[in-house]
Amino acid sequence: MFMLICMSSRDLHMQDAVLQPGQLLARGVARHLADLGFASVEELVPTRGLRVDVMALGPRDEIWVVECKSSRADFTSDSKWQGYLEWADRFFWAVDTDFPTELLPDDTGLIIADAYGAEVIRMAPETKLAAARRKVMMRKFAFHAARRLHSLRDPGLGIDWA
Repeated sequence: MFMLICMSSRDLHMQDAVLQPGQLLARGVARHLADLGFASVEELVPTRGLRVDVMALGPRDEIWVVECKSSRADFTSDSKWQGYLEWADRFFWAVDTDFPTELLPDDTGLIIADAYGAEVIRMAPETKLAAARRKVMMRKFAFHAARRLHSLRDPGLGIDWA
């Protein structure tokens, strides 16, 4: 049996206080992507050594990766982002309104976000995944989402899903 848990706006603001800036951006991105018909998961590992901030599966089976950067230092210290390109049809950066967007490569997508929403400012170029890679990523997406749901339904399970 499922229980409905209602959170007050005070509870939501308390939750915001515990989330890191990048996690708040990811939440806003996920809300916007949901409005576009996408399902998304956070912190998905496409392959050993890589963990994307947000992976989204679109209504036409398209796969987007969104990297959330909360500061200049966060962006300049990221040496792995180009490794994410081969795991998605489109790659985006998500940043807040104060981020110096001129640092971001022009041949990637740009999303401006906050904790409550987002907007695609520059569409990422499309690089279609090969069918075999798409199948692998859709399976990983489904497995990750199911594990995440299971951990929400049974938080005392104690399994490290990373």
